[in-house]
Amino acid sequence: MITFEVIKHGSNVHEVIFNETQEATIAQLSDIHWDNPQTDWNYLKRCLNYCKEHNIPIVVNGDFFCLMQGRGDRRSNKSDIRPEHNNAKYLDSIVETAVKFWKPYAHLLVVCGYGNHETAIIKWQETDILRRFVDLLNYECKTNIQVGGYGGWIIYKLTRTKSSSSIFKHRYFHGSGGGGIVTKGTINLTRATEMYDGFDIFSMGHIHENLAIDVCMNSLKYHPITGYETYNKNVHMMITGTFKEEYKDGSKGWHIERGAPPKPIGGRLLKLSFSRDHSGGKDIHKKHIDSMKFPFSY
Repeated sequence: MITFEVIKHGSNVHEVIFNETQEATIAQLSDIHWDNPQTDWNYLKRCLNYCKEHNIPIVVNGDFFCLMQGRGDRRSNKSDIRPEHNNAKYLDSIVETAVKFWKPYAHLLVVCGYGNHETAIIKWQETDILRRFVDLLNYECKTNIQVGGYGGWIIYKLTRTKSSSSIFKHRYFHGSGGGGIVTKGTINLTRATEMYDGFDIFSMGHIHENLAIDVCMNSLKYHPITGYETYNKNVHMMITGTFKEEYKDGSKGWHIERGAPPKPIGGRLLKLSFSRDHSGGKDIHKKHIDSMKFPFSY
């Protein structure tokens, strides 16, 4: 069985080390909105059980929670609160019930970043629900789940032997703006190539789309035997979906009134591998990066 460990290098810089392997899969989730009654817990559990069965670590890129039904929240709607959270300790009850739900998967969670729903509660309610959830889950399960940032870096290190390893640099950002019906938010991926440098993978959520593209960049590298040479580098870019089904039959609701379309449900599985070949008197290091939706339909 592939084992992995998580190391914290900074508030939003973490490293996930895989031992004795040259390939790994990491689940990329965002916009779970776990406490919202429109979130499909059955489908979420199906995805989480798949990760558990295959020992796949999980990264959550923001909006783990929804958190909109508290006192004084102008977004609140009585029909958008689960019965178990409809009490005088609304935020506390979300943390407590979430810990019970996620306990079977706590050993798989590696980094949980903030989304706008979590930061809004910090701003208006002066409490950090994501931090409280992670701390309590770590305490009860003796795990090492890390809290990331609204944006940050994750380095995946695959180590086949002591002398054969590869790193993949993942830049994540929860997201901003409202996406677009036509572009599906892909313009945000183009913006990322202008804002960040040195990454192999980029991912964002927030706009509740689910897709991936590869961007190819021509670059220059130096080899001590052959000198300078050009190469083409593929950067894998993802937008991860949601687990909240807001469209329903399209008859009414805020999602419908703003003209938003049905959104794809689910996350993505990021697949990494590397190989080393020796030819022409030099070592050639090749990385392969791809992602896919979970292998079952919603």
